[in-house]
Amino acid sequence: MDIARPRERQAVIDSLARAPVVAILGARQVGKTTLARQVSAEWSAPTAWFDLEDADDLARLAEPKLVLGPLPGLVVIDEIQRQPEFFPLLRVLADRSGLPARFLILGSASPDLLRHGSETLAGRVANVTLEGFAADEVGFEKADRLWRRGGFPRAYLAADEETSFAWRRDFIRGFLERDIPQLGIRVPAVTLHRFWQMLAHYHGQTWNGAELARAFGVAESTVRRYLDILAGALVVRILPPWHENLGKRQVRAPKVYLADTGLLHTLLGIREQADLEAHPKVGASWEGFVLKEVVRKLDVRWEDCYFWATHAGAELDLLVFKDGRRLGFEIKRTTAPRLTPSMRSAMDNLKLHGLVVLHAGEHVFPLAPGVEAWPFVRWLTDQ
Repeated sequence: MDIARPRERQAVIDSLARAPVVAILGARQVGKTTLARQVSAEWSAPTAWFDLEDADDLARLAEPKLVLGPLPGLVVIDEIQRQPEFFPLLRVLADRSGLPARFLILGSASPDLLRHGSETLAGRVANVTLEGFAADEVGFEKADRLWRRGGFPRAYLAADEETSFAWRRDFIRGFLERDIPQLGIRVPAVTLHRFWQMLAHYHGQTWNGAELARAFGVAESTVRRYLDILAGALVVRILPPWHENLGKRQVRAPKVYLADTGLLHTLLGIREQADLEAHPKVGASWEGFVLKEVVRKLDVRWEDCYFWATHAGAELDLLVFKDGRRLGFEIKRTTAPRLTPSMRSAMDNLKLHGLVVLHAGEHVFPLAPGVEAWPFVRWLTDQ
């Protein structure tokens, strides 16, 4: 069963209208191919499809310019990261007068892939990053299932919890043993798995490279490289700190989250909702899930999102810059949040236009001028 993803589909269609090359980037199995097929099904002109993991398609593209050059309409190239040498050719084809074809390329994100694309196709490519399912796509009443299983289509749609858990466990193994090496990254799978699992226990915390380096017995630069690998592959999210001249010592290290809560729970050994609710990381897990839903609901880029904290203890889970406004969000896994000195400090120091406290209860109520408490799902549906 395919779940309609109208927002993502429209983003690709809009990008194709303004750019000769559009790249759909995302982790493996997140639904890039399904989305591209939905777009190509609506395309009014002819379409051609090439999968660079298919031996027959690779054979057809032995002379890529001779094959791709004459094609009109929409040309889809899946698994582009396997042939980064195609980027210079795409630049030539994108510069032709009249734009006889648009190119939709799909790839698992990596630092090398992003660099090749941005450098070679500068001014010609629009990137659309695809994440897992969102609450408005699966139904708000299924938010707990989405939180527990994560947004990868096969994990979310699995027949039962054990099947979902097994799929996620196999995904992690395949990602480390096959996908990472295919991206040209030479780190032993067992090492990266150990780091990823350790990172799951730091989910939602400020990055402390020195502590992780001591645990691994390696240099701090090495664990930072591991972090960058997982972030570049879109399975880890790095939320930068916001700081400005406030006369206070502010935290300068980023926060780190696993991008998909289903993978987080698998690495923590959590299978059932009851296990999740009883786990020490339940609050951090819910925080990461809510953060992602808020950013998608606001339709902002992650580049416009930050957290804020001072060494004196004041903090704000999410600071969003949107349309010239500063919006603050606090996330509390409780049914009755209260106004805290930290919230007052964030309002005063950051000059917020509003602060929303998202909680797990049922009621909307004010906490202070400019500060409102909202049930998380209700905020998603009412805003």
